[in-house]
Amino acid sequence: MENVQQSSNGSSFNDYNDVNLTIRILFHGREVGNVIGKGGETVKNIRDQSGARVLISDGSTPERIVTITGTTNAICKATELIGLKVEEFFERQNGDWNGPKAPLTFKLIVPASQCGFIIGKGGCKIKEIRESSGAAIQVASDMLPNSTERLVSITGTTGTISQCVYQVCNVLLDSPPRSATIPYDPRSKTSGFASSAVGNDFGRQRTNPLASLAALGLGTASTGGINPAALAALAGSQLRTGNRQNRNSGGEHKNQNSNSNTETISMTVPNDLIGCVIGRRGSKIAEIRQISGALVHIAKGEGTHENGENEDRHITITGNKDSISVAKYLIEMRQ
Repeated sequence: MENVQQSSNGSSFNDYNDVNLTIRILFHGREVGNVIGKGGETVKNIRDQSGARVLISDGSTPERIVTITGTTNAICKATELIGLKVEEFFERQNGDWNGPKAPLTFKLIVPASQCGFIIGKGGCKIKEIRESSGAAIQVASDMLPNSTERLVSITGTTGTISQCVYQVCNVLLDSPPRSATIPYDPRSKTSGFASSAVGNDFGRQRTNPLASLAALGLGTASTGGINPAALAALAGSQLRTGNRQNRNSGGEHKNQNSNSNTETISMTVPNDLIGCVIGRRGSKIAEIRQISGALVHIAKGEGTHENGENEDRHITITGNKDSISVAKYLIEMRQ
């Protein structure tokens, strides 16, 4: 059963002392050697001292992923011990340098659908995490290649980083992924889909629209050699072609079918996250329109409420069921 604790600024957060979680951290290969140690002795000690399960991906690529599984306390301890070993590596690199230590940076790999919860409404949650942990934390706006995950960079000392990771873990447990995740794999330039098209969200099943697009003849959901973005682009092309054929084939009956196949839905996105959906000079929203084949319109913001909170932005999506499903999925992945 989770307890509710107070952070240093008075805000509360859930403390999951008996729930296991898995996090992944991206490192350069040269940093990981000191974490593994001779014959794997160091990483074995980290496992024993922290109580967490610590796995390190193979060394065939410049990037290595350290996977840590355990309770929030065990993960916190493991990240601190790993940080000390990475710190030792840089101290050896710097030789006789007597100046102040450079801060460390840990790069957590987090499903894009959970990043908005780390930021919070108006940036309130990420500000709370910064103030209570003492570490700097930043969420990348772009997803990692061929995945639906983003980097969450945490910079500070080993102690402040581990406290920041602890609080991020609590946010992730509070807010599980809202859809199936395509994990980042540095070993593959063209990562395939997750093994299942259906994600499990604490007992509720959610269908991944991108995986279901395989039914359009573009491969199977388990295909490893197809870039999911390319698959979605091809599917979007087919969806748009179908829309044009309905519009241009002539006849009153066809026009009626076209109208009956076209639907409009509305969704909202927090105003502080709308920039991630729009992208620089509209690049991301243009990409969403192109891939899905749907018409996507973002209403202008109306300022703030009287209590100072930002208004949510309304998004209208028009198209057939498939194109709407893809557009909605891509917008959710940008948050």
